[in-house]
Amino acid sequence: MLRFTYEMKKCIACQACQVACKDKNHLETGTFFRRVATFAHNGTFVHFSGGCHHCEDAACIKACQTQAMHRADDFTVAHDASKCISCHACVWSCPYGAVSISKKTDLAQKCNSCADLRASGSKPACVQACLTHCLDFQETAVNVKTVNEYPEFLAPKTITKPKTMIIN
Repeated sequence: MLRFTYEMKKCIACQACQVACKDKNHLETGTFFRRVATFAHNGTFVHFSGGCHHCEDAACIKACQTQAMHRADDFTVAHDASKCISCHACVWSCPYGAVSISKKTDLAQKCNSCADLRASGSKPACVQACLTHCLDFQETAVNVKTVNEYPEFLAPKTITKPKTMIIN
């Protein structure tokens, strides 16, 4: 299964992935496709780099009336701006806050896992920028912990089956 993998114990919360994503996608001030956050949990600090989880049962796809949000050929969740009517249904339905509305175009926007870079054989910008190599985008086995299996402070309980694999 093609998905983001994230090794929590390696992350130093440097935010290089967040900055690389923002730069590559020319995102407006205050808009992010990937965010790094630090949480206090069981007497220690835990860092998390989160973005679109390209869910298997994506709520944003179900909510989209025009099929602007759709499953790409590589099974990631993609957005076709030419079909978007800016109804905001995808924004409201995503339990991870991974979809936003562009201030410039008034259309939905989200991480596409740098489909253009991957098509040329490169990794997504966030992965390339990761100093500790805790973030990757790769083909993985299905039997490893995913976001749904982690505490509420990392991800809301959801039935969307997020594909991000967290390695503890």
